[in-house]
Amino acid sequence: MTQNPFDAVAAHLANAGYQRCEPSILQPAAIFFDSGEDLRSQLYLTSDLSGAEYCLRPEYTIPVSQHYLASELAGEAAAFSYCGPVFRYAAGEKCEFVQAGVESFGRPDLEAADAEILTLALDAASVVGEGAHKVRIGDAGLFARLIEALDLGPQWRRRIMRGHAQGKSVAEILSAAKNGGAHDHSGVISLLQGADMKGARAFVEDLLSIAGIASVGGRSAAEIADRFLEQAATHAGAGAPREKIAVVERFLQIKGDPDVASLEMRRLAADARLDLSASLDAFDMRLGFIAALGLDLASLVFEAGFTRDLDYYTGFVFEAHDGLAPDARPVVAGGRYDGLLKALGARAPIPAVGAAIRVDGLRPAQTQEDRP
Repeated sequence: MTQNPFDAVAAHLANAGYQRCEPSILQPAAIFFDSGEDLRSQLYLTSDLSGAEYCLRPEYTIPVSQHYLASELAGEAAAFSYCGPVFRYAAGEKCEFVQAGVESFGRPDLEAADAEILTLALDAASVVGEGAHKVRIGDAGLFARLIEALDLGPQWRRRIMRGHAQGKSVAEILSAAKNGGAHDHSGVISLLQGADMKGARAFVEDLLSIAGIASVGGRSAAEIADRFLEQAATHAGAGAPREKIAVVERFLQIKGDPDVASLEMRRLAADARLDLSASLDAFDMRLGFIAALGLDLASLVFEAGFTRDLDYYTGFVFEAHDGLAPDARPVVAGGRYDGLLKALGARAPIPAVGAAIRVDGLRPAQTQEDRP
């Protein structure tokens, strides 16, 4: 009997040493609220008689991370796999689909772990689907290091990092800063000019409390205060230095062969007199591990501007598309999220990297009988 594709992928991941883990389909909704606006808007929400909010499992990374933190392995190296249904609202698309994947926690050899997760996920996808995936990679940590090295003002660091995470170009970020939103908040902004973060947050929280509002659009009072402070700084004339923005724009235009991209990034760092050597050395080391595991680097495309639509990714990121349907949703996606476990309750950051495979989005591989 032919093994069904879901069991085949699950078996492949388990045989690679990743213990099977299947968290509950019904999850506390709050744990997903800080994962990005896209995911928040896709949740299927419900509540019980006590008023507690739950949702159907929209993805596995956070539930598997919580399982790890609650286990005796917390803080140590551990590897888990999964395969089951997830639920996300998407207009005109299936809202329930099967997701398989792996999560690796606690490994100190970050670049080797990144390479293993990428190659394992692609191998697993090829077990039941045609190969020829188009793979692109990025590095959110490298971009963060660039922004840090440029020593931009805090309001611009937050604005650029958030805009980049949302897939916006620098021009779009600057345009939003200049034009503001659709509503006139000038009164609040004038009151916040010159205020520190603690005072601004307290002020916004008081306003929301008076109005009986706990959050707006899934954003906390602290997040709203951050945005008001950024607008206040912009209105006060704290513009982004043109020469530093030019460096960001040049960086985000780098795209292509990963080895060539590495050279371009080193050239940019030298021209701008920025110390990115540690991050670029780690980038090159990761490429070496990927090549050692048998994946042709020339088959990968590095995009400095590439980011994932989940806020918890902070390092290496990647996604793979069906070569015959490059505009469709990715069939493999993942990356590094070292800060997530601390946000979920760990005492200190724990290295973590994972990948998800949309199993029912894979194009079935031809059997010998199918071939002409």
